[in-house]
Amino acid sequence: MKLLVARILLCTVFLFLAHHVGPATSEEVEDESLFNYDAGSERGPARWGEIRREWGTCRNGSMQSPIDLSSERVQVVAHLGRLKRCYEASNATLKNRGHDIVLRWEGGAGSIYVNGTQYLLKQCHWHSPSEHAVNGRRFDLELHMVHESPEGEIAVVGVMYKLGQPDTFLSTMMKHIEGIADSHGVERAIGIVNPKHIKIGSRNYYRYVGSLTVPPCTQNVLWTIVQKVRTVTREQVKLLREAVRDDSEFNARPLQPINRRPVQLVSPTDSELESENP
Repeated sequence: MKLLVARILLCTVFLFLAHHVGPATSEEVEDESLFNYDAGSERGPARWGEIRREWGTCRNGSMQSPIDLSSERVQVVAHLGRLKRCYEASNATLKNRGHDIVLRWEGGAGSIYVNGTQYLLKQCHWHSPSEHAVNGRRFDLELHMVHESPEGEIAVVGVMYKLGQPDTFLSTMMKHIEGIADSHGVERAIGIVNPKHIKIGSRNYYRYVGSLTVPPCTQNVLWTIVQKVRTVTREQVKLLREAVRDDSEFNARPLQPINRRPVQLVSPTDSELESENP
C-alpha cells in the first residue's frame, strides 16, 4: 500500500510539473557567436546566465537539462505506455548554426502524442558527446528531435549513440552536411526527408521535465530519452563536429542538478502494448 501511494504521489508531482509551470515557448539561440562550450571562456556554459538578462534561467533555473539518468533516482513505471510517433516525409532544410547542425522540416512532418497532447515535429540536431548521461556515463553522440504543441509547449525526444556500426539516417545526411561545412548561417533545402528513418529500436524510455540545453535554457520542456543506446561511426561524429568549425571538441552542456525532480523509466508491459493495438 505504501508503495502504491508513493507511485501515485510521484505521478501527481510529475503531471503538475509538466502542465502547471508554464509552456516553454522560447526558441533556441541561432547566433553561435553569442555563446560557446569552453569551460574557461567568458561565453562558456558557466557564464551563459550572465551574457544576457533573458538568459538568466541558465544560471538560476531549478529544472535544467541535461541530467544524469541515475538508477538510484529513476522510478520504473509501466502505465504511460509506448511512445506514440506518427511521422511522415516532408521537405526539409539543413543549417550550420556554428555550434551544431540543425535539420528543419518545412511542412507537416508528423507528431508525437504525450498524455493526450499532440506535439508537431519541428527540427532535429546533434550534440557530441551525449548531453544526458546514464549512471554517470556519457556516450559519443545525442540526437534531439524537437516538437511543439499548438499551445507552444515543447517536447524533445533524445536518442544516444555509442561508437559502432553506421547510423543509417546519418549516412543519408553525410553529403548534405559536408555541403554546408563552410556555410555558417546559411539554410539549404535538401528535399524530402522522412523522420521515420530515424531509428529508435526500443519501447523503453526515460521521462522527466527539464529545459532547453542551449540559451535561453527555457524550462518546462518535456523530455523523452530512449533507453536503447544506438551506434554511430567515429567518422559520422567527426563530421558533425568538424562541419561547424567552432574550435571546440564538443558541443554538450555540463550535467545539471536534478533538484528532486521525478525521473521515470517507462517500460510498457506486453499487455499494455496489446491494449494499444487491439
